[in-house]
Amino acid sequence: MDMEAHGIRVRAPRPGLPQSVSNLIITALLVMASARALEMNVGKIPFLEAVNGSTVMLPCIYSSCIGIEDLYFKWQFNENGTMQTICDAVIATEAMVPNVKMYKERFEFVGKNKNNNISILLWNITFEDAGQYTCFGRNPKEKYKNHSAVFTLFVVDELRVVDNTLTIIIASAVGGAIALLMGFMLLKNFTLFVLSKMEEKNKECLVTSSGIDNTENGLSGSKVDSKAKPSKQK
Repeated sequence: MDMEAHGIRVRAPRPGLPQSVSNLIITALLVMASARALEMNVGKIPFLEAVNGSTVMLPCIYSSCIGIEDLYFKWQFNENGTMQTICDAVIATEAMVPNVKMYKERFEFVGKNKNNNISILLWNITFEDAGQYTCFGRNPKEKYKNHSAVFTLFVVDELRVVDNTLTIIIASAVGGAIALLMGFMLLKNFTLFVLSKMEEKNKECLVTSSGIDNTENGLSGSKVDSKAKPSKQK
């Protein structure tokens, strides 16, 4: 909208422009904040099936784009809906080895903060140990936001035997098809080779028989001696 004041035309600012700019700024800030966020990682496969009485490791690695400062972490076990703390500690910096407090037996901290590793070991597992284990972390440099990852442990009497019958059948069928195709190609090449040899032999026979016919007919080039005609006596 244009306005005139004392002969001077003034264009009013477009409504909504500041709002769009502010939305863009907020979106950029959110993207930057998410990129800097702490991450707790329990691996690409967040579960494990183990035999009763064995020893297992519950993996967890943390990462942060802006680094850590007094990072607080803890392991918890979901026991019938109640979160039981297994261990916790504060890591001052990434180079420091934390002083971990253990609250349950048969658990051992094995991460030692090497490569941001805060994994724990569970000795002599029982069926009661099956369930969900949570690796929790909070970094003060990120405004004390909470981050966690869940690892599930299954305890069985014995590991299931994988039936590879179908795999073996498929592999055998594919191998047989390949062998059959290779055999067919070899037979085809051999047949073509034999036919080419037979054709060459037939050509040689034709040339030879043609030479014999020329000899018998007394044609030029034959080996038959030609007798001179007797001259007339005067």
